[in-house]
Amino acid sequence: MERKTGTTTVRDSGSFLTYYGKHHDANTEVYADVEKLSVTAVLDAHTDNTPRFGGHRLVLALRQTKAWGDWLRHDGKLLDQDTFANFLEDQLPYLETPDAATMLEIAQSIKATTKAEFQSSSRLTSGERKFVFTEDTKASAGSKGDLGIPEVFTIAIPPFENANAYRMTARFKYRIDRGTLLLGYKLEQPEERARAAFTDVLKSIGEGITTPILNGTPA
Repeated sequence: MERKTGTTTVRDSGSFLTYYGKHHDANTEVYADVEKLSVTAVLDAHTDNTPRFGGHRLVLALRQTKAWGDWLRHDGKLLDQDTFANFLEDQLPYLETPDAATMLEIAQSIKATTKAEFQSSSRLTSGERKFVFTEDTKASAGSKGDLGIPEVFTIAIPPFENANAYRMTARFKYRIDRGTLLLGYKLEQPEERARAAFTDVLKSIGEGITTPILNGTPA
């Protein structure tokens, strides 16, 4: 007896629904694995009274965007000024508040002070943090200045390919180490934002099929 076999992997809910619509039947089962951020349809699952092979499957395996991966990779780390400024410049399309133009100015200001010696920082009532520095000059022992950056900023990034962007708050981190300023950020609950995005993917699939979505993985 001829039968369909094999596992087809797709990367977005639209592709899942297209393949599912062509191959499912009344006994097809659909499972969602929140930990793996995946959805599996057993297209030839057992019927109420008859065992079937369960060998024809459809898997939605969401693929993380490069931008999301980049932000997670640097999350919680402290970088030298030049590396951090370059990172901000590369990520300008995803910066929301302050806006991209302001964050570009901040990145350029950070680059402009890479050879300065930082002495202290203070938090202003505006929510900005000022870093005091001294720059060596040929004419004198040095000229003083300050570098201002916000304590918090907001980004909006799609966690998965072909998915909507989700907002996250990031809090600036810093350390002054023997006159050298190190900068970084800490994302607030990135795992929860990824789960929220996955929930929206499930909702999109659920609205396109009549089969209940089970929480778990098929045998």
